[in-house]
Amino acid sequence: MKKQLLTLCTLAVTSALLSTAVMADKRGTLIFEDDFERNESQETKDEIGKGWGSNSKTRAAGNKQVDLKNGAMYIYRHKVADHGVSVTHDAEFENGSVELRFMLENANDSLGLDFADSKFKEVHAGHLLKVTIGIKKVDLADLKTGVMNSKIRELKLADKLTPEIKAMLKTKTKRFPVKLKAGQWYTAVIGINGETLSLSIDGKPVGSFSSPGIAHPTKRMLRLAVPKNAVVDDLKIYSLTNPEK
Repeated sequence: MKKQLLTLCTLAVTSALLSTAVMADKRGTLIFEDDFERNESQETKDEIGKGWGSNSKTRAAGNKQVDLKNGAMYIYRHKVADHGVSVTHDAEFENGSVELRFMLENANDSLGLDFADSKFKEVHAGHLLKVTIGIKKVDLADLKTGVMNSKIRELKLADKLTPEIKAMLKTKTKRFPVKLKAGQWYTAVIGINGETLSLSIDGKPVGSFSSPGIAHPTKRMLRLAVPKNAVVDDLKIYSLTNPEK
């Protein structure tokens, strides 16, 4: 009887380990993670650490816009800022996923995850694709062949977009309704697989969107784009060497 119990226990442990291995393989190789469990030495300027950067120096006169507290990263736009907060980290991959916990403290807050390639000069500021999460809606966007394409952006700034281009731009973003609550934590998984961008929240699929620009061969940077306020924790980035077809 003892041998049978031992065998059953061994099989259960082995099964659990194999299941974990399969999940890890499906997600790919972990290339970066941060739980934000650290302290800052001062409270007047951004001091995120672990390779993170921000635009606070250039856009908010150097004022603090990122605060590490309660084991999480609190992002808030300073009153003197002339642009939304951009919190950046290098993350080079072609296909993969980003997993993170997030909280929107107010009903009008949102969190953007913008994937960029600063070496690619055919788009403004390297913008390739973006996921924007709000309380009531989520947008998945191809920026490379959409609004951030340099030629299209020039035409837009000059107010010279043709009806044909305007119609095309509408196909570069897909919106999905969601029902999130302010002040509540959620877990998001953003997947990039070839031309397809997908999002799930708390394990439930929100939607997916396919467009050519999403398949850009090298995503070099993750930008957390915050127009007002957002809180982020337990962020992980995976690179998927052999994407699913």
